[in-house]
Amino acid sequence: MNNELSPVVLFTYNRLWHTKQTIEALKNNYLASETILFIFSDAAKDKNNSDAVNNIRKYLYTIKGFKKIEIIARKKNYGLANSIIDGVTSVVSKYGRVIVLEDDLVTSPMFLNFMNEALEIYKKNDQVMHVSGSIYPINNRNLDETFFIKPASCWGWGTWDNAWKYYKKDSNYYLKVFDRQMINDFNLNNSYKYFDQIKLNHKGKINTWAIFWYASIYLNNGLSLHPKESFVKNIGHDGLGENCDDNSYYDVEISSKMPSNFSQEFTESKEAKLRFEDFFNSIQEPLYKRIINKISREIFGGNFLKLKGK
Repeated sequence: MNNELSPVVLFTYNRLWHTKQTIEALKNNYLASETILFIFSDAAKDKNNSDAVNNIRKYLYTIKGFKKIEIIARKKNYGLANSIIDGVTSVVSKYGRVIVLEDDLVTSPMFLNFMNEALEIYKKNDQVMHVSGSIYPINNRNLDETFFIKPASCWGWGTWDNAWKYYKKDSNYYLKVFDRQMINDFNLNNSYKYFDQIKLNHKGKINTWAIFWYASIYLNNGLSLHPKESFVKNIGHDGLGENCDDNSYYDVEISSKMPSNFSQEFTESKEAKLRFEDFFNSIQEPLYKRIINKISREIFGGNFLKLKGK
């Protein structure tokens, strides 16, 4: 492994409990004391969030346990998407590689080992554009310890400057270049409506960043490395975070075992892709429930089903 470890960038906003869980887990990583940590703290978007953001920042300045900590306290509200794009770009352009976390990701003690090892192994392979430290709770029986697929999972991930330079957040562009066959492949045989996120961004219904990273990788024939066992657990699906529903579909047990080998088969794993498709198909809600949820979100701001005890 390279003696120069990748810096970690962490993005926070107003969730103190989640942030503490993320930091404490990261501090317990075996390489934490050798790692530079950049923390981007977004400013409050309104007065209702000011106290929460201030409490986050008070906590951030008490953190210890890393080689160096640099806190970037935003003076204006960037929003999650713009904050991540700006933060990743500034750090990866300086250090050549980066590991990225958000404030609701609990990592295994081996997360930094896995990420740094992968970022070192594939640093000269232009086809590998993304390293994921997480994986959904798919059926992973008989899968290789690590494998490549096209979709980029962004719950604890890393990349290099020579890959990130292709990042393009332009919904007009993707709506023009993707044809029906590409969209079907992009959506993993329509098991998950990834491309709908680009359409929603285009309409101004949402403002996200990760779907454009996946699209950037896809159009540049890139691959994303994934582990068979997840090194990250998302604790943000409690309805409190931005773009996060309240559900347990993605709960995983995190691994503390490093892979014995890293894949050298630089093609998409057909078997892993099928497992992803099976997983997404298994968690799709019945049509009637999706219609009710859509109506409740539009009319009641998503609180209807909670009020009804559903």
